[in-house]
Amino acid sequence: MKVNQDTHNAQSKLIDSNKSVGDRLSILVVSGRSGSGKTSVLNILEDLGFYSIDNLPLSLVPEAAQKLVCDSGIKRIALGVDIRTPRADLSNFAAIHDSLKQTYGDAAVTVMYVTAQDETLVARFNATRRIHPLMVLDTKGVGNTAYNLPAAIEKEIQLLQPILKHADIKIDTSMLNIHQLKERLRDYVGVDNQIVINLLSFGFKYGSPIDADFVFDVRILPNPHWNPTLRAATGLDAEVGEFFADYPEVAEMTGDIATFLNRWLPDFLHNNRHTVTVAIGCTGGKHRSVFITKHLQDRLQDSLPEGLIVTGKHREKHRW
Repeated sequence: MKVNQDTHNAQSKLIDSNKSVGDRLSILVVSGRSGSGKTSVLNILEDLGFYSIDNLPLSLVPEAAQKLVCDSGIKRIALGVDIRTPRADLSNFAAIHDSLKQTYGDAAVTVMYVTAQDETLVARFNATRRIHPLMVLDTKGVGNTAYNLPAAIEKEIQLLQPILKHADIKIDTSMLNIHQLKERLRDYVGVDNQIVINLLSFGFKYGSPIDADFVFDVRILPNPHWNPTLRAATGLDAEVGEFFADYPEVAEMTGDIATFLNRWLPDFLHNNRHTVTVAIGCTGGKHRSVFITKHLQDRLQDSLPEGLIVTGKHREKHRW
């Protein structure tokens, strides 16, 4: 990734203006060269909490911003503008940019320009077999020979100059994969990654959860179901906890699972994930799995790093 000093300064300004992210207005105008990953950037920004609109005619940007900010109260907006907008709009970018800043303030408006090296763009278009927007098809579906791919790429640079001149942040995606791109964007917009860790107890006799990332089978542990006085109780009840206290293997298994999760769950913060489901299963999903899920939730809330939010659910609760 190539970032000049102006981009670094713009990044610092943007992060400072979003320290209280939920309260600060942030309007990102996202533009860039075709094939550089602008759509991916907008998708990632949407995952980070922005209201994203792609391929918006530039002349409609002020109207869209007014509608979203003033009428709907949305404070985090990403508006994608590229070469597909009418040419007259591109030449008028400076006026539209100034209008946004006058209306919402300098700190609220940021222009992000996404680019890539020419050889990278050529390789991407060839790999996807997509047509550059400047290579217009005729009625027979044949490419317009006015621009071959290298010529279209070169012409696009010229046409996007009015936007590039006002870019606060420039991102070269030539050497970035999607995970690295998300990390860069998260840094730019001042949003810490958060992942919800869903701890889910369940009963194997009702089927394994199909969306689980990890499944732990605790059916080898002593089962309170066979104790008539505990059969109606659940793993959330104190008397079941007292029953398990007589069996050290219950604490050992809980500790082993907690050690494993404490070691590996933090790595998901850098893996482009939003949720991780950890399923704990016993036969009926009422005693053993419920007990361990509750104790894991208490442990992990205290031991996992900030950014990992732990929740606990019991799938078979409606059967109790």
